[in-house]
Amino acid sequence: MKYYLFFIVITALLVLSSCQQTSPETIAFAKCLTEKEAKMFGAYWCPHCQRQKKMFDGAFKEITYIECSLPGGQGQTEICQQAGIESYPTWEFANGERRTGELSFEQLATQTGCIAP
Repeated sequence: MKYYLFFIVITALLVLSSCQQTSPETIAFAKCLTEKEAKMFGAYWCPHCQRQKKMFDGAFKEITYIECSLPGGQGQTEICQQAGIESYPTWEFANGERRTGELSFEQLATQTGCIAP
């Protein structure tokens, strides 16, 4: 009985983890954004940034991300001050254009030429 329960728990965990895997298309999209020199400026405490990151799921690690908040949320990093970042998230593209707020995959694709998942 003990082994049967262990088997059920392990199977359930495997099923859950497979359901939460990032699609290859999303990973390719994130990599393309980085190749096209798109980058996101954000703050760890920003709910919009958290939602933007969640859109990419595990593929967000492929995105060029610049953390702007100092520990404790009190102030901004020098790189973000020098870049003139005033709002989070702020996306910056290779042509120097910036867009603020949560952007959809379609909006990011339009800006970069990458194929949205």
